[in-house]
Amino acid sequence: MGRKNIWSGILFGIGLMALVDEIIFHQLLQWHHFYDRATTFIGILSDGLLNAFALFALVIGLFMFADLQRKRAVYKLKWAGGIFTGLGGFQLFDGIINHKLLQIHQVRYDVNLLPYDLAWNISGAVLLITGIVLLLRSKHKKAGH
Repeated sequence: MGRKNIWSGILFGIGLMALVDEIIFHQLLQWHHFYDRATTFIGILSDGLLNAFALFALVIGLFMFADLQRKRAVYKLKWAGGIFTGLGGFQLFDGIINHKLLQIHQVRYDVNLLPYDLAWNISGAVLLITGIVLLLRSKHKKAGH
């Protein structure tokens, strides 16, 4: 059941960070779309697909968590570690793979990207490291703690 706690948290964390990215940076600030190398229509379509993916990951993670609750098999530290791992993993994947390697979008346009890239990737690394630390600490904990 320990791995199910971790995967439930990871899926929840990925979905949550994808929604935060989508809502704040894509919709409210309108800094970019998920795919910016085509028309605005394609950019908005790609945002919708990202939203669908995020909600799917979030809901599956929560259903897995509900099943763990029903079985009284929740390891809170493992689940929290999974959430932070998912949050940071998504953030770093987006910052390194999507922004730099694939260049499907940037954090912002027409600005010096270095401060934005550093903030994006450092925050992702901090979240990921937090998740890993929590997972390492959870190795000897009992259910419910």
